[in-house]
Formats: sequence, C-alpha cells, structure tokens
Amino acid sequence: MSHRPRSLRAKLTLGNVALLAIGILAATAASLMGMQHYLLASVDAQLLHSREALQRSELTMPQIDRLNVIAQVAAQALPTSETVLTPIGGDGRALAFAGVDPSDRQRALASAVRDPAALVGLAAPGDVTVGGAPYRVTATRLGDGTLLVIGTSTESLHAGLTKALHLDLAVGVGLLALLAAISLIEAQRRLRPLKDMVETASAIADGDLSRRVSARCNEVSEVEQLRLALNAMLHQVETAFETREYAASQLRHFIADASHELRTPLSAIRGYLQLYDRGMLSDPADRTRALARMTAEAERMAHLVEELLTLARLDQRPVLRLQPVDLAGLVRDAAEDLRAQQPGRPVSVRLAPRAGADGAPDRLGADWGHLPAVAGGGSGGPGPVAVVGDEAALRQVVGNLLANVRAHTPAEAAVSITLSREVTPAVRTPGPGEVYGEFYGGATAMAPAPHACAQRAVLRIRDEGPGMSAEDAARIFDRFFRAPAESGPVGAVSGAGLGMAIVRGMVEAHQGSVTVETAPGEGLCVTVRLPVHDESDLSSSSNGSSSTGWTDQVRWSKPVSTLKE
Repeated sequence: MSHRPRSLRAKLTLGNVALLAIGILAATAASLMGMQHYLLASVDAQLLHSREALQRSELTMPQIDRLNVIAQVAAQALPTSETVLTPIGGDGRALAFAGVDPSDRQRALASAVRDPAALVGLAAPGDVTVGGAPYRVTATRLGDGTLLVIGTSTESLHAGLTKALHLDLAVGVGLLALLAAISLIEAQRRLRPLKDMVETASAIADGDLSRRVSARCNEVSEVEQLRLALNAMLHQVETAFETREYAASQLRHFIADASHELRTPLSAIRGYLQLYDRGMLSDPADRTRALARMTAEAERMAHLVEELLTLARLDQRPVLRLQPVDLAGLVRDAAEDLRAQQPGRPVSVRLAPRAGADGAPDRLGADWGHLPAVAGGGSGGPGPVAVVGDEAALRQVVGNLLANVRAHTPAEAAVSITLSREVTPAVRTPGPGEVYGEFYGGATAMAPAPHACAQRAVLRIRDEGPGMSAEDAARIFDRFFRAPAESGPVGAVSGAGLGMAIVRGMVEAHQGSVTVETAPGEGLCVTVRLPVHDESDLSSSSNGSSSTGWTDQVRWSKPVSTLKE
C-alpha cells in the first residue's frame, strides 16, 4: 500500500510536536521524580526523628504501659496518624502495646518485616508492603532490650504523585496541542515563499517568463535569500530567452535579406546569359554592355559576400591585430580619397592640435569637443591621435562612414570631419544589448556603451544632406537597412545596407561606441569614440620598438551585441 508523501509543512509540524512531546514528558518525569524524592525524604526524616526520640527516652515496656508516659511520648514519637509502633517479640510476632493487643496493622507490619533487627541503626528506612499499601520502616531497641518497629504508610504520598502525574499529563497534552497548532500556522507562514516559488516555477513552465516570487520574509533568512537568488535567476532566464528570440528573429530576417540581395545580381547575370544563349546579343555593342553589366553584378555580389563574411567574423568575437594607430592619419587619407572621388564636394577636416613646442598641453580649452576654427590650429600644428586597434579595421570604419555620405547625400553637400580628444569619467559598463543615449533635436541611435576610459578619441563626420527621420535613425545600425531613396543623390546606387552594421561591430570590437544624431532636413552626424593611447607608445612603435607588445593578435573578450529596434 503506497502512502502519499507528507508535505514539508507536515514534516516540520510533526517534528516540532515530537520534540515538544519529548520535552514535556522529560520535564514531567523529572518533576515527579524530584517530588517523590522530596516527599520520601520528609517521611524518612520523621521516622528517624521518632527512632532517635525513643532511643533517648530509654523507656522500657512496663513504663510505656503507663498512660501518662504514653501521653508524654506520643506527642514527640508519633508525628502522624499514618505512623505505627509495633513491639516485636523474640519469635518475630507483635507484642501487646500499652496493655492492648496488637492491631491488624501492627501484626501485618510485624509479618512484613522479615528481619527487624537488621533495621536497627540503618541510616535510611526500608520499604515494605503492608496489606497492599507501601510503608517506610525502621527499628530501634528500648531500654529493656525490646525491639520496636516504627512504620509510616506512604500510600497517600503515592496517591498524590499519581494525581500530579495525571494533572501534568493533561496540561502537557493541552499545551502540546496548542503548540502544535501554533507550529503549524508558523510553518505555513514561513513556507509561504516556497509555495509561491512552486507556483511561480509552474507558471514559468507554462510559458509566463515574467512571473516572480513576490512573498517577502525576513531579509536575513535563508528563504528570503533563496527568493532573491531565484528572482535574479528568473530575470536572467527571461533576458536570455528574449535575447535568443530576438537573435532568432534577426537571423531569419538576415537570411531572408541576404538571399534577396544575392538573388538580385544572380538573376541579372542569368538573364544576360539566357539572352546570349538565345542569340539575342549578336551586336558586339550589346555584348559589350551585357558583359559590363554581368561584371558589375558579379562585383556587387562579391562585395556583398565580403561584407557578410565580415559581419560573421564580428559575431564570432574577432581576432584583432592590436597596435597603436594614428587615427589622424587615417582621417586625412580618407578625406583625400573623398575629394578625389567627388571633387565638387566641400570637405573640411579639423584635427586635434599637437602639443606646443614648450611641452604645453593641447590648447583646446575645458571642452575637448570644441575645436579651433582653423584646421589643425595650435602652436604645434595637427598631431597624431593614437588609438590601440586594428589599422585595417579602423580604415574600413572611416571608409564606410564616408561611403555612406557619398551614397546618401547630394554630390554638392558639404562634409565636416572633426577629430578631437575628450576626458570622460569612469562609468558602469552596460550589459550586452543595453542602449543608452538621448534624442537631440531629432533622433539619436547608439550602440552599446563602451568600457570606462579616462580619455577618448572622438571622430565626428557631419554632412549637410537630407537627414533622416527618428524611426529610420533608430534602425540605422540594423543589417540590410537602407534609407528611403529620396534621402540619397539622384541616380545613386544603393548598397546592401551592411555598411553601418559593420561600422558598429568594428567600433565595439575596439571597445568604443558609435552614435548618430539626425533630423529631417538637418543632415546627419556620426560620432565615433575610441579609447586613446599614449603618444609615446606610438613613437616607440614607429621607431621599431617591440617592447609594448601591441603587435600580438588579441581576441576581443566581449561578444558583439545586437541593438534592438
């Protein structure tokens, strides 16, 4: 026969009741034993007192026969009505006392005491049973040698102890029932958080990941610590589940977008090949144009595949070849490339000035973000802004940002490139996927926050193009996101929408951050912040010193996080 397992509350209650019952029984037994010992000691003291009184009197039996002597001795020798004096003859039988034949109790007492002489002089009385009643007895010899047995009944004493036992048991049972009820209620109250945990776990198993254990208790108790730990774990589980769901959704979109982007050039190439196969490109000029179009589509597809591979590497925590990199040099090279590609576009470059000839610091004032109006102003001219990073990756960051300007702004729209340093206090590093920032006159989309750093290199690229709406700016770092056609120049070929996603991934790989500030009709400003490196290390690296060890390959320890829409 199977038994239903007891609940924890029942087990705790039964355990408490068992311990309380043992305690009550032990206390009752100790109390009764102590009371019995005390009462028997009192009876023994009275018997010994009577024996000593008779011994001191040196009376003989003839003298005791006299009533006046009995009256004098009785007050001292017979303390209670339960005390029996029995003279014993040589044959062990009770003798007449005070001229009166022995009573039944005296005869029974004489019969019960097998060796009265052995009781004489004992330090403590002995126990005998007379007519079914317990007695404490002792003995002494009178002045004429007569053996006198003195006995006291303890029946009333034992009856009192029995009543006390019954009373203690009744009180103990009542107290035990009361304590059991209190223990049950207290156990139920204490275990309420555990019950809530079970209900919460069941709800989460059914799919409600937002449930938390709400029942509170003493902050220092183990149950409260378990509740807090469980809630923290549930929060992590919910966050991980949401992140997984979001990543799965993004992956589905990514696969769909990638397949669509790859299908377009493949369809174009296949179309031209079908035309050629059917003999519809007999004109050499048509064949030349078709070949040029197929080549362009193949290059477009190769570029798309390369960008996809770059993003895949970023997702797998890229291996960066870290070394001190002069960011100012990268900016100058990219600006010159932009001028060469679009000679009619106004391009201004402002770099952080070099320290003065006397060793004074850069003269940029308190706000390192505000630069002199003249490019490279300052007594020392523009100087290097060194960051620790992968030079090829950083060149791609700057190149993608300027390529974004070429693709989405009119050819005559001015571009301002600013490179400076700023000092920032140490801040908490946000967790993966956290987004911070504010909207300034439009929208600001920001990648996850970087680690705390005392100084940062700040690269700002601002254009005077059509700008973007807040909704589009919030998605600018999403893969395959492309701005509406009206935001770009007439006739411009739109890319695959991976450039800004690559920028964000590479900047994050360098422990930096990238933000976008824009509003419709007000242009767009992209700000990249990267940790700076000491200029002396850049000089030593350029002199061929390898003591810094910056040329080692280092795997970025922080995974690339995904910015939610």
